[in-house]
Amino acid sequence: MSQIEKLLSVKGKPMIHHEGYIYTVERTTSTKLIFRCQNRDCKARCHTNLSMDIFLSQPTAHCHAPQPDRVPVIQLKNEIKARAVTTDESTSTIIHSVLRTYPLSAAGELPKNEALMLMIRRQRTGETVDVDGRLPEKLRKTYRDEDFILYEDKNLIIFTTQTNLSILKQNKHWFADGTFKVCPDDYYQLFTLHAMMTNTIIFLVYGLLIGKSTEDYNLFFEKVLVQDEFQPESIMIDFETGTIKSVREMLPNVLHKAIWRQVQEKGLVTKYKEDECFCLNVKKLIALAFTPVDEITDGFDLIANQFDNDADDLLDYFEKTWIGEPKRRVFLGTGRKKPQFNHNLWNVHDRVVAALPRSNNSVEGWHNAFASRVAMNHPDIMKLAEKIRREQ
Repeated sequence: MSQIEKLLSVKGKPMIHHEGYIYTVERTTSTKLIFRCQNRDCKARCHTNLSMDIFLSQPTAHCHAPQPDRVPVIQLKNEIKARAVTTDESTSTIIHSVLRTYPLSAAGELPKNEALMLMIRRQRTGETVDVDGRLPEKLRKTYRDEDFILYEDKNLIIFTTQTNLSILKQNKHWFADGTFKVCPDDYYQLFTLHAMMTNTIIFLVYGLLIGKSTEDYNLFFEKVLVQDEFQPESIMIDFETGTIKSVREMLPNVLHKAIWRQVQEKGLVTKYKEDECFCLNVKKLIALAFTPVDEITDGFDLIANQFDNDADDLLDYFEKTWIGEPKRRVFLGTGRKKPQFNHNLWNVHDRVVAALPRSNNSVEGWHNAFASRVAMNHPDIMKLAEKIRREQ
């Protein structure tokens, strides 16, 4: 039995082709689609499932012969419209390309060249942003009909879905990067947020930013983080001052939070607020997360010598938990015991500051591949939004 072939009408409505006959949708129920023959004088009907790939009720008899030559024309128009929307090819390039595979047997049904050119122009002068600069409804949904615009104003547009944000929350290691050449002229960069899931980097949030200042990144992270209680353990970014500062402000690392809890529990909050030296030394402890791993212990010893005696409990906690206590018995040798948390677990020098090349390459590779799919520098916002939508 021949398969059902899916098509689209001139107005973008579903059609199907089966054994030389073309059917259009007559009505839809919650479980099926009811089609009728495209020939209005014919009463033939058929029923399919909602995905239009299985007949629930076979086609009834037609009162006319099949017209298989009409199918290539519909296929031709469908391909022309799709390429007009999704590519930046010239009108003549599109027409020349699609006609190469058009069957000679259906030449009599072929529309005139002028009609095909007009079809392309109409597709490309379709929807635009509204008077407030907002994207049209079509681009505000994914192809799975999920809401796709998280935030939109003149300074920032964020594309993502609730499904993407759920994945982002579940995965604790994030990656971020920006690209410039695919960005519309009204924006500075396309900034993306990714997560690692089962050893694969997944692309989840796309932001159009007007600049690269800390404030620009803060606004992006603020609009994302307000959606849920995100608690990433690491975020890898390129070494750019604005990004680094924003990540530190918007996503304080676990070490920072743990030390502050100890300052509170040990009654040192007032001292932290009033004693500038103590406050600075606590910040130095936190900053050990950004020093090379092999310099952590020496760095701690230097910092510890700068504290007053009333901070001994805090230093004892930090040494035992994060550094490793000195070995006190002769038979244990010199050096330190293992801390509760190994240095490599909480140190982010390589991940945040140096940005490990292996993982950065994965994100940068996606940006390069995406730029190839966009196929032009600085597209308008409509074209870029459609390209991002197709990534979902």
